[in-house]
Amino acid sequence: MSRAVLSIGSNLGDRLGHLRSVTEALGDRIVAVSPVYTTAPWGEVDQQDFLNAVVVADDPALDSSGWLRLGQQLEAAADRVRVQRWGPRSLDVDVVTCDEIVSDDPELTLPHPRAHQRAFVLVPWLDVAPDAALTVDGERRPLVDWLADLDDAERVGVQRTDLRLTDDPGHRDPGHWDPGQQGENRC
Repeated sequence: MSRAVLSIGSNLGDRLGHLRSVTEALGDRIVAVSPVYTTAPWGEVDQQDFLNAVVVADDPALDSSGWLRLGQQLEAAADRVRVQRWGPRSLDVDVVTCDEIVSDDPELTLPHPRAHQRAFVLVPWLDVAPDAALTVDGERRPLVDWLADLDDAERVGVQRTDLRLTDDPGHRDPGHWDPGQQGENRC
């Protein structure tokens, strides 16, 4: 079985609809879906806030390249156009991890090379996998430790919403992260 952690985001058009298109496409492959967060854009581009979430999915038919291709297909279906690095987008689907694969392939670097620097990935990921860890440059640390290393502004810029991506009760209450807490992700 191949398990992937996917970070999804949108800040153009029907932002929630674009995120839901991912969960609809994944269907019963979904293991867990985080709540939806609103986050300030990352980088130096002036643009609308993003909606972000994390989806954990299993599919024995997909390897890491298969998850990448599926993400690209979902982005294309949402009319994603790559114009500007870190610019606005209808849908962004990043493969954060796939199993425990470590790869420096330029097409798909795993784990995602900047996941540990982005609260909009770490916070929702903690909602669905509070004990998860991430290896960066050979150092394996719990997600809460990577999150604690970020600037306060980065952490508090990730705000949980009441929006949900699935009506499945099994995916509705993964927990809660309070940006004021250090090291603990549940209230």
